[in-house]
Amino acid sequence: MSTEPGLRADAQKNRELILTAAEALFLEKGAGVSLEEVAKRAGVGIGTLYRRFPTREALLAATSNERFLSLAETSRARDPDLTPGEAVRAYLEELAKDTSTYQSLAASIGMVFQCGTPGCTAITAEGHRLLKRGQEAGTIRRDVTYEDFIYVITAISLAIENDGSSKTRIGHLVDLFLNGISVKDPD
Repeated sequence: MSTEPGLRADAQKNRELILTAAEALFLEKGAGVSLEEVAKRAGVGIGTLYRRFPTREALLAATSNERFLSLAETSRARDPDLTPGEAVRAYLEELAKDTSTYQSLAASIGMVFQCGTPGCTAITAEGHRLLKRGQEAGTIRRDVTYEDFIYVITAISLAIENDGSSKTRIGHLVDLFLNGISVKDPD
């Protein structure tokens, strides 16, 4: 977990304890675990947790920060090797898989991305970049927005979570979406 600049040593220690406890509980019980349980496992008061992370989404964003940074970096690194359509497909598939890391994360992923952590900022900027690249290449319709990407990621992740499907279906569901947003050649 990363440090937050300007925090006193004790505040930094509490932040790390909270993030470690949250990560473990989110993996065990899902994103809906009570924040009181997170504070208890971290050995801090609920007020301490809320001072560092005022909302559940802020805590989810913080525990996902490194993964989001890594996803954005991986996407940028492979970009020269992929067509615009392939790059969007890979981004959506990886993001849907990541959104399934914690049970129930999908329901709030749009709000999590708005939390402003470096990871949230990076993954959002990468999605906007890939969308623009696909539209400029003429492979993605001009009326598609980044918010459409988020809705689809949410829907795919919820579908996988709710019906117990294997994550291997994510690729199929992403393909169904991409077929709907692709620019079609006129007949």
